[in-house]
Amino acid sequence: MSLFGKIFGGGGKGGKGPSPQEAIQKLRETEEMLTKKQEFLEKKIEQELQIAKKNGTKNKRAALQALKRKKRYEKQLAQIDGTLSTIEFQREALENANTNTEVLKNMGFAAKAMKSAHENMDIDKVDDLMQGITDQQELAQEISDAISKPVGFGEEFDEDELLAELDELEQEELDKNLLEIEGPENVPLPNVPSTSLPSRPARKEEDEDDMEDLQRWAMEAM
Repeated sequence: MSLFGKIFGGGGKGGKGPSPQEAIQKLRETEEMLTKKQEFLEKKIEQELQIAKKNGTKNKRAALQALKRKKRYEKQLAQIDGTLSTIEFQREALENANTNTEVLKNMGFAAKAMKSAHENMDIDKVDDLMQGITDQQELAQEISDAISKPVGFGEEFDEDELLAELDELEQEELDKNLLEIEGPENVPLPNVPSTSLPSRPARKEEDEDDMEDLQRWAMEAM
């Protein structure tokens, strides 16, 4: 059985292939196994190098054998490095493919759900429904406007007659105010007195009398 057959679990004809998750898990397990193999080979290479150094002057044959083994280990290590690079690339590609698969699956699921939601919907019915809602809103507005208008309970008046009557009342009030300001027309005036006013004595005569009194007082004092 090939290496990839061991990784993915080779099955007979007609066998169902592994899922992406299973394949990714297998690749990760293989990476871990090869990483441990790398660590083992690196230790072996170091050991063979120490043996070659130790026997370089004492036992040349043993030193050469150690170097040969070291070369083989290094070759295996290089092969493992290449294999790990290939497996890592394959795992990343498989992870991306799995992600895309899940995304497409979820998008398909959402598309089916949307189709199921719209299955019983008819665009004509939707238009009729929206028109009905609009009509009901307009009717509700008309009802609100009608309710908000003042109601006279059957009493109807001519607005022009009411305005004319109001003008007459205002004119009467204006005339009344003017009469109060001007005063009544037939108010009797006071009578003129019949007796004459007493005349005021002249100022000069008063001064002469005062001078005579002053002279008289001066003579008596002498």
